[in-house]
Amino acid sequence: MAIQVGDKIPAATLFEIGDNGLGTVSTDELFAGKTVVLFNVPGAFTPTCSAKHLPGFIEKADALKAKGVDAIIGMAVNDPFVMKAWGKDAGVGEAVRLVSDGNAELTKKLGLEMDGTKAGLGTRCQRFSLIAKDGVITHLNVEQPGAFEVSTAEYALGQL
Repeated sequence: MAIQVGDKIPAATLFEIGDNGLGTVSTDELFAGKTVVLFNVPGAFTPTCSAKHLPGFIEKADALKAKGVDAIIGMAVNDPFVMKAWGKDAGVGEAVRLVSDGNAELTKKLGLEMDGTKAGLGTRCQRFSLIAKDGVITHLNVEQPGAFEVSTAEYALGQL
């Protein structure tokens, strides 16, 4: 069963490349005591994800933070090296923190897996965004397959 509004973000370990190389970060570290917007893309460097989804959150980062958001986190079931390269390519800077759910651990715990084998992608996560306060989901926006409407930065901004 998929996660719902009012549920706590499950404990999981995510990966990222930082100044000291490959590292891990727990969902507890990312969400505890903060208001966080988390968005997931089916794949870094894929068309909608690169042309619209990530750029929207970069462009709206200041507006989201002005509404009380402490952190904007972008996630994908990609390896952390791909996420780092994607962020560099997109000019993400400090606007969005990109993390890797390369093993789909959090994706599975959220119940938001997607079968991308027909496109050679394997297990991925559905496109979504959520807002969480101190680790509890206050808004959850899961896209219908192929859609890009409710997981946008603009939509999240309207929910704050």
